[in-house]
Amino acid sequence: MNRMIQGAMASLAALAIATASHGQSPPLHANQTEGFAEGKVLTFTYTQNFACVDQPNDDLNFNGVRAAKDPAETQSPICQAGDAPNINPPGMKGNVLKTTDPIYVLVPMFSLNNDQNPGDAISCAGVVAGTLCGTSLGSTLIQLFGAVPEAFKATPLVYTQCPDRKSRPGTCTMHATQVDLAPVLAALGYIPNPPTANVFVPTPNHSHVIPKASAVVAPEWWQVRPVLVLNAADWPSQDGTTGITSVAKLRVAETAKRAVEAPSNFFLYFGSQLMRADMKM
Repeated sequence: MNRMIQGAMASLAALAIATASHGQSPPLHANQTEGFAEGKVLTFTYTQNFACVDQPNDDLNFNGVRAAKDPAETQSPICQAGDAPNINPPGMKGNVLKTTDPIYVLVPMFSLNNDQNPGDAISCAGVVAGTLCGTSLGSTLIQLFGAVPEAFKATPLVYTQCPDRKSRPGTCTMHATQVDLAPVLAALGYIPNPPTANVFVPTPNHSHVIPKASAVVAPEWWQVRPVLVLNAADWPSQDGTTGITSVAKLRVAETAKRAVEAPSNFFLYFGSQLMRADMKM
């Protein structure tokens, strides 16, 4: 019997070694996602909810009234791509990129199959009222971008780290479930500039890149820097061996106009660790 037990334990140990050698990682907890840094796969552990900064002189709902005199504006978070606050959640003023680490959120704004079916967009099931979704979202995306991008498909054709495959599209742990694209669309010339109304869409399918210096760090606030990835060849593979998996590769894509970066008033709170298979980084 002892020999049988010893043999079984030896087989389990061999299986564990083989699994590690193939780069497989332990399953994520409910409050975790994956991320990239320098071509390595990381684990992000979120220990509290997100924050979307709304300063007293802001007018994030574009009604002509500053937030300080518009109580309704601050009752629901308005997470805007294109907004550039000069303060972060801990209350530190100045250049946010000097006081808060950036997290580059890669958004796949290309369609692998030139998708012309508006019904393929993220559905309205479970979304917050006032969010552009379903066939209306799909039709708008086709009108603006020529196809439904992988970012807003209910079933994207590329691997994304958010949401995980077990979660509903438009969601991600401890993230907002909707994002206002009005400032970005205005800057691109698709709507009036300045905007006259919010354009809320479901949080897109996305992946994450952080600087190498921040690859292993205790929980802290990070400023979301949305990056529209326009070329499918730049999209990162699940194992991090190809595509934009480092800030250096991101800068190359941006210089070549294959990716467009924007600020945001959106902050996430998480700690970052190396995946077990990448502990030798």
